[in-house]
Amino acid sequence: MKCLLCGQTMKAVLTFSSLLLLKNDASCLCLDCDSTFDRIGEENCPNCMKTGLSTKCQDCQFWCKEGVEVSHRAIFIYNQAMKVFFSRYKFDGDFILRKVFASVLSEELKKYKEYQFVVIPLSPERLLERGFNQVEGLVEAAGFSFQDLLEKREERASSSKNRSERLATELPFFVKSGVTIPKK
Repeated sequence: MKCLLCGQTMKAVLTFSSLLLLKNDASCLCLDCDSTFDRIGEENCPNCMKTGLSTKCQDCQFWCKEGVEVSHRAIFIYNQAMKVFFSRYKFDGDFILRKVFASVLSEELKKYKEYQFVVIPLSPERLLERGFNQVEGLVEAAGFSFQDLLEKREERASSSKNRSERLATELPFFVKSGVTIPKK
């Protein structure tokens, strides 16, 4: 098997559970590539996961005063390795990379199995440009299904905006007509 990021050949390691359960425990990453992704530690904002804090960060305090409760969960720090991963996955269309975090996402999403997952859509233009919805790919690779409830108005890509522009942007998503929203 080859590492999906660097192409290095990896040795397959069989475990008793993988043989017994016919489950593939093999990682898609070599140890070198895997070590470049940093998991978020214990010290973080409880609302947005910003690292290095043990209390609510200034951004979340601001949004709370505005009447918006932030509840975001992150697994990894957005470091250089993650930037390169998302650049290859989203912008270069490297769809096979959806498998890189499949097992990690599967474990995390199991915590929310009583909920219906709703994938944030791409605009029709962006979907045509990229060829796939990157979030749908990640969710499906993790073994979960999702509800197709939202549509998106076309606007300038978030990745081309700076932080203050992203924060000032009105949400471009709306519920599709004739769709029933699940309770959870």
